[in-house]
Amino acid sequence: MHKNIIIIPTYNERKNITKIVEEVILANQGFDILIVDDNSPDGTGLEVDRLAALYPEVQVLHRPAKRGIGKAYLDGFRWVLERNYEYIFEMDGDLSHNPRDLPRLLEGVRGSDLCIGSRYIRGGGVRHWPLWRQALSRMANLYVRLVTQLPIKDTTAGFKCFKRRVLECLPLDKIHSEGYSFQIEMHYWAWKMGFKLKEIPIIFVDRPQGRSKMSRQIIWEAFLVVWKLIFDKEANKPRGFC
Repeated sequence: MHKNIIIIPTYNERKNITKIVEEVILANQGFDILIVDDNSPDGTGLEVDRLAALYPEVQVLHRPAKRGIGKAYLDGFRWVLERNYEYIFEMDGDLSHNPRDLPRLLEGVRGSDLCIGSRYIRGGGVRHWPLWRQALSRMANLYVRLVTQLPIKDTTAGFKCFKRRVLECLPLDKIHSEGYSFQIEMHYWAWKMGFKLKEIPIIFVDRPQGRSKMSRQIIWEAFLVVWKLIFDKEANKPRGFC
């Protein structure tokens, strides 16, 4: 068992997951992978079982149904915390994140508590998104920062590395988002609990295969969650580390 583990949630990612796993293993030494699959109807679950049999670095957590990326990560965090991992990464299952950036996240978290791969600081960016999607993402991040005062540029980033103690301290049972606003909740709670957040630039590339999971429901959830956070007395209670 290595000290580092990457959690990759999947739903209908059969065309992408093999390449991701192979690129991670080829590009990096010392990283385990936990794939959390939501009973994908396209056969992703069977493919990740094949990968787990082939590569000792790969573990699989099967869930009975699609319950959202937020719940998938939470189940993954709980699985990881039962084992002796020190650095826990989040990574998308659609080839949007470059495995070669993993060592940079690991280096960044050594001087912080949570290192975030950011699209919206100098040196970062997005490739192959249509203009409307870029505008939506930038406006959403501006909205989140204005309402919550979060001191990071990419509040919805999904490529990051936590030190173990952050996940041990965060009240995971109070994180309720199913979609991408899960990332906002995690960042907000970590910041309010006094942990040091750091951003490093990454280039995010739109998925080459499959369809985006973005929906109106996910957008609406993100719009509401910021107000729930700022009025949550527990989240905003003065505290230090747990």
